[in-house]
Amino acid sequence: GKFSRTRRSRQMLFGLINRPEFDQQLVEHAQKAGAELRTGVTVARVEQHGPEVPDRRTVAVVLQGGETVLARAVVGADGSASRIGAHVGVKLDQVDLGLEAEIPVPETVAEDWAGRVLIDWGPMPGSYGWVFPKGDTLTVGVISARGEGAATKRYLEDFIARLGLAGFEPSISSGHLTRCRSDDSPLSRGRVVVCGDAAGLLEPWTREGISFALRSGRLAGEWAVRIGEAHDAVDARRQALNYAFAIKAGLGVEMSVGRRMLQVFERRPGVLHAAITGFRPAWNAFAKITRGSTTLGELVRTHPLAGRALNALDR
Repeated sequence: GKFSRTRRSRQMLFGLINRPEFDQQLVEHAQKAGAELRTGVTVARVEQHGPEVPDRRTVAVVLQGGETVLARAVVGADGSASRIGAHVGVKLDQVDLGLEAEIPVPETVAEDWAGRVLIDWGPMPGSYGWVFPKGDTLTVGVISARGEGAATKRYLEDFIARLGLAGFEPSISSGHLTRCRSDDSPLSRGRVVVCGDAAGLLEPWTREGISFALRSGRLAGEWAVRIGEAHDAVDARRQALNYAFAIKAGLGVEMSVGRRMLQVFERRPGVLHAAITGFRPAWNAFAKITRGSTTLGELVRTHPLAGRALNALDR
């Protein structure tokens, strides 16, 4: 709210969609591909058995109520509080608290926000806020390190008031934790692999996890087939290790750069703000990242100047 700057883009910067619509489309695509959808089901635990189990279905997914589903391979994609992640032994390096409000607004207010997004660098180190317009509703949220719950809530309240939106009643107010894996965190155990939030895969600076979930989910699906076709535990282990290598070689590199960006942002938010809003190459890079046409890791790899700038800010 201090050193505000408006930048315009001839190309779309953000594509916005409501999560219920997005998730429903994912479900429909999965069903078209042959998936069986079962709702209202809770996984209690996962068990893995020896090779004597027929048809190599050595993984038992035990549901609440006692029913057991047998599988040759299991992909845990059950969110940041993942039961499958606990089975695998996922270790976390960073946990943040996000608070968000879906605020219905009158047509005149919606028109003011049409085609605009707002990013606000927050008062706590590493924190930021956002406004995303979705028709007649504004999605307003903030995020910061866990442990600052009261300050984070106060930031959201002050942010909404500063925007002149305090008089509108949110239709939904929610909170969630984002969890980021440590470098040595496992991605598999036996014939079970994890992806997305269940694996702690997200970009540490922005805490963006949707693209990480989609990309790691695609890889997990490919390697789950290979694990399922493995004839013994040794071959299954080899395929699981190949999955971990694919994750670390791609998303792992991005996460490493993201951690460094977060450290710079925590210490020097003003410098980062000045660079993004006032230095055209930095703005162009930011725009490409938001459009999904490149990543932090790819920028540092293909643009030596970006790597040197990050090293200079680190020092």
